[in-house]
Amino acid sequence: MDRFLLMAIIVVLGALVATLALNTRRATAARHRSRAAYMDACRAVLDQPRTGRSPTGFARLAGSYQGHEVDIQAMPDTLTFRKLPALWVLVTVPGPLPVGATLDLMVRSTGIEPFSRFQTLHNQVNLPEGFPETCAIRTDNPAQMPSEDLVRGHLHIFDDPQVKELVISPDGLRIVFLAEEAQRSRYLIYRDAEMGRTPLPAQQVIPKLDALLALRADILDAAADKIEKIPA
Repeated sequence: MDRFLLMAIIVVLGALVATLALNTRRATAARHRSRAAYMDACRAVLDQPRTGRSPTGFARLAGSYQGHEVDIQAMPDTLTFRKLPALWVLVTVPGPLPVGATLDLMVRSTGIEPFSRFQTLHNQVNLPEGFPETCAIRTDNPAQMPSEDLVRGHLHIFDDPQVKELVISPDGLRIVFLAEEAQRSRYLIYRDAEMGRTPLPAQQVIPKLDALLALRADILDAAADKIEKIPA
């Protein structure tokens, strides 16, 4: 092969490798920026917002909402058996509650939800009439779990088809919902599973926070009524 042609091929290949490396660095930097900014639109909803960073690079937001401490975090799920990778958002109102057990309601459970300890709760509860047909219920103590009537009054949370899970526990409350799925064509062709390129809209979070505070208020009211009925 002609020496000059060989040198030209080497130069072209070097330029291609350098361009690929540069594009990779740019894509990585853009991914880091978008994940760090994912909760930016929700900051205005909270008083005294505080932003941290999860191991996946997504921002984690905490603060006060209507006088209650709340926590909002995103968790990507790229398990290969899913049709499309998903980005889940966990909205939590932490704090002690007068309930004696954890109750976990999950719709369309796959058996491996990385954001949940649903499978570690070993007591399966029969689905009461009127609950969503795709719902499964588990608890760690059937004798102490919140009442069916209390939970039934908040099943409207699952009217939002993106809601995946509702957790009631002695340590607080949580709603998990699907914020985004990977773009089908890019994932199927390029295996591009990147999500969270645009900030999470506050309008997706506010209804979940309101629902959790309403549920919390009902739990406290029910506990207070029970105490009042105890004979002196």
